[in-house]
Amino acid sequence: MSKAGGDEGGGGSSETAQQTEEKTPGGKLLSKLSATTIGPGWTKVSCPCCDSQRVEPLVLVKLGEKVRPETKRWLIRVIGAPQKDGGAALLAHPGEDATGDIIMLSAPRCTLLRAAEELGLCKMYCSGDMEAFSYNDRDNFKDADNMEVFLTLAERQYIVKYELDGLRAQRDLRIPGLPDSCTLQHRDNIWQKLGSAGVIVDTFPLHNPPQLKELSEAWYSGNQLAQPLDSVNSYFGSPVAFYFSFLDFYTWSLLPPAILGLSITYFSGEAQKEMDQSVSGSPVQDVEADSGPVVGGHMIQAVFSMIWSTVVMELWKRRSSSLSYRWGTLHLAGRFAEPRPGFHGDIGINPVTGRMELLFPEWQRDLRMALVSVPVVGLFLGMVIVGMLCFYWGEAQVKQLHTDWDSLLSQTLLYMPSVLHIVYTNVLATVYRKVAKSLTEYENHREESSYEHHLTAKVLVFTFFNCFAVLFHIAFFKQDVPLLRKRLASLLIITQLVNQVTEVVIPFLVDRFISAPHRTESEDDPPEDKFRNQSTLPDFPGLFAEYIELLVQFGYLSLFSCVYPLTAVLLLINNLTEIRSDAYKICKLFRKPFTPPVANMGVWRIAFEVLSFASVVTNCWLLMLSPWLQELGQEGGLTTTNILMLAVLVEHLLILVKVVLAVLIPDEPDWIRKKIEHIEFTSMQALREQVNPPP
Repeated sequence: MSKAGGDEGGGGSSETAQQTEEKTPGGKLLSKLSATTIGPGWTKVSCPCCDSQRVEPLVLVKLGEKVRPETKRWLIRVIGAPQKDGGAALLAHPGEDATGDIIMLSAPRCTLLRAAEELGLCKMYCSGDMEAFSYNDRDNFKDADNMEVFLTLAERQYIVKYELDGLRAQRDLRIPGLPDSCTLQHRDNIWQKLGSAGVIVDTFPLHNPPQLKELSEAWYSGNQLAQPLDSVNSYFGSPVAFYFSFLDFYTWSLLPPAILGLSITYFSGEAQKEMDQSVSGSPVQDVEADSGPVVGGHMIQAVFSMIWSTVVMELWKRRSSSLSYRWGTLHLAGRFAEPRPGFHGDIGINPVTGRMELLFPEWQRDLRMALVSVPVVGLFLGMVIVGMLCFYWGEAQVKQLHTDWDSLLSQTLLYMPSVLHIVYTNVLATVYRKVAKSLTEYENHREESSYEHHLTAKVLVFTFFNCFAVLFHIAFFKQDVPLLRKRLASLLIITQLVNQVTEVVIPFLVDRFISAPHRTESEDDPPEDKFRNQSTLPDFPGLFAEYIELLVQFGYLSLFSCVYPLTAVLLLINNLTEIRSDAYKICKLFRKPFTPPVANMGVWRIAFEVLSFASVVTNCWLLMLSPWLQELGQEGGLTTTNILMLAVLVEHLLILVKVVLAVLIPDEPDWIRKKIEHIEFTSMQALREQVNPPP
């Protein structure tokens, strides 16, 4: 990270030609910054090991239209200055000329290696094992002299952003070409300040067309079933790779419940009757007397769903740790986070760092959450209840209409309340996500991780209520299994169609007919124009909505699949197309995102595990609604209280089974556990040697 005080330089220093300090209003900047000059191409480095004839453009910075040349020259000097002098130690290229509106950035070897150590990345050691990278021991790591092999493209691009975000003013100074109101104060974040002043309009990583084409052909263009996860991690980074790895793992894990669901549907006459009844809306009279095997099928589906959800999550944790080791993110360093860009407050001394920084009282944040965020979230939950009441009213109306008309049209109208309610919940969810972002911004969280956690918590609470409230109410209050089955079938079919249209079809049409005509380019176009064209692509919206979609799917399957055995079948069909559509979307329809290294799915894994435990309660109580079980209890002389107590006992036994399974299946393979212990041991040894060097 580029820090203001006496950090060691990272090798991205200067061109050998020295220039005197510019006589501009911003000339008060450290005189050493003027050592970095801009010539006809890339800025140069003084470190011999970083000198290279080939420089790879990694990141593009787009400047405002009214930015003056002296401001651009000053910015390039700051970017290229050594870290010990307050710069970022990066390589910069002015684009076509000094008056252009772009700056292309790259990073020299030493800057990349120092940042890799700060981030806690693990790389292949000469012994063949993954070890936590150490800059002082860099010569013993494989391919440490070749950055395009040693670090992935996503890692190199994120390191550039990491260094830019760490730029801080060493003292009060004016920026050349800007009014006095844009003066940098001591310890100001330079990149954030320039962004708010309109100097920097955008910063984004550049696509590498040859690599992107190769990845596309191996990912979604062919007929292959396996995903090139290592290539995805190399190009898009570990957050994207973990999402697609989980999507792939979860999709193929749907095969067992899909086969079981098809078997129950095929061999169960009662299940077939119930599904016919849910579609027609009318009771079917020819019910077979012997319904025992059918109920057994539903019971098998319920118990299987509870065990399946546990086994899948435990096996995923093992796979996740293996991938994290392979991708070098198993031992990421915990570090003090810099304030996020949207954070604001009053200047004061940070009690943790002892530095002058923006501070915001915790009690004010808590007050904002209590008086603003909680009531607004409650208001949206109330709107969910209003929608649910309207859905019930519509159901009653169309049922009465079908009773009066008894026609094909009235039978079709039976699904209209569900369709309209699904559309309502999707629109409400879209509006709520924007409101949730505004609320979380208003709460003014200092760190990006805190911001993300609070935003995720808001969205998860609303999503669970919005997607499952109606299903729980139908199941446990109305106790209407046919209506529950019809509602679940509508959700599975309509929601998936809506998601495919909104996530892929609409972005494709916008890109094809609106954005693409403005991005026309030929082979003879200069590289700067090709890079600039990438700025016309929309920002990648992130993986938030994708994880929410998978979480809701997982909830439908683990919580309610016993009443609709074909749930897993429909989800499997959807996800096989989802993998390719999501891959196409991130490769073709959006800009390449910055992705920090991560070791796992983070908070999303916890959300899936919570649903897995909730499935025990849901399935036990759904089985109580079975007419066969109720009749069996009455024949056995069991009262309602006895049946209730029996259900609670079975529920606790199944929870115990889930806990035992979770304990018996370790979160990480034994060989990974040993690797982690070895990495921690070597890291402690290296730290001890730095603190107490040998004589």
